[in-house]
Amino acid sequence: MNILFVIDKIELKYFEFNNLVTNFWIIKEFLERGHKVYITTNNRLYLKDSTACSLCFESYLENGNIFYRKNILDLKVDDFELVMFRPDPPVDTDYINATYILDFAKNTKIINNPTSIRGFNEKLHATLFSEFMPKHIVTASKDKIEEFLKECGEIILKPLNKCFGSGVMYLHQGDPNTRTIINGMTNDENSVVMVQQYIPAVKYGDKRVLTLGDTVMDECVMKLPTSDDFKFNTHSDDFIKKGVLSETERENFTKVAQKLNSMGIYMAGLDVVDGQIIEINVTSPCYFIKEINNNFCTNIEKKICDYILSFAQIQIPHQTKVEVGNTSYKYKTEIV
Repeated sequence: MNILFVIDKIELKYFEFNNLVTNFWIIKEFLERGHKVYITTNNRLYLKDSTACSLCFESYLENGNIFYRKNILDLKVDDFELVMFRPDPPVDTDYINATYILDFAKNTKIINNPTSIRGFNEKLHATLFSEFMPKHIVTASKDKIEEFLKECGEIILKPLNKCFGSGVMYLHQGDPNTRTIINGMTNDENSVVMVQQYIPAVKYGDKRVLTLGDTVMDECVMKLPTSDDFKFNTHSDDFIKKGVLSETERENFTKVAQKLNSMGIYMAGLDVVDGQIIEINVTSPCYFIKEINNNFCTNIEKKICDYILSFAQIQIPHQTKVEVGNTSYKYKTEIV
């Protein structure tokens, strides 16, 4: 199978030996199975007339590591059976334009569906699952935020289009900087923000729960806050430990996975505190493969690639189940 990965520019720069990123492990696994894997970035996607094309590079395996050949190949997106669309957020104009170009791909399967990603804000659309979230509002109104702060006592404010925890603020009732923080976050009531009730258990970390198709994976990690922050803000083994998925979480988040899957979001990462979803990562969700493999003595990339290949090979246009190991994955192909 010919597979195209759309990755981030910085990831292309540090492509070799970058085993902290999810793409490294999946690409490596595909290459070990004999598939041809090519890589590109958002700015290398283009349209020729109404045909989606890409300037890309061929990757290869050598001594257990991945590399890419520096000669540029000019290929149609439909030359690939599968496209893994995984550039990092923020979802800015360049990101959105890349999804537009991929809309013109006619025959290839794409994970995650670019149209679905374009229509899903990782913070705002988490409210589709309000029953599994902390109390929250989405607003630019200073008065509404102050009312919510009075109601909850402690709140978290999040900009909608930033990533990696950037711009996230904690605010407690009586804070002398309340007005300044709210005005700064909302750009003087011009920018809508997500406001959530603060969950004290966040001091013990937030859990990354992984969805694959309509299934919640057994493996998960806890992301721990640093000594100088209330949230996880550095990708280091010192701040990542093995997580445990409760039966209630499995039951609740399977419903989330099924809904996301039906929307064309086949791979996602739920950020969870005390059983409550605080965010849903859909753009290039980190699966923490290195950390999960170390903590669970597994090779989770094999499960992921089994699912992806089964997804790509399905041809019949109706809901289908595919058995992968001991797990049954279900997805719809007509929306790809």
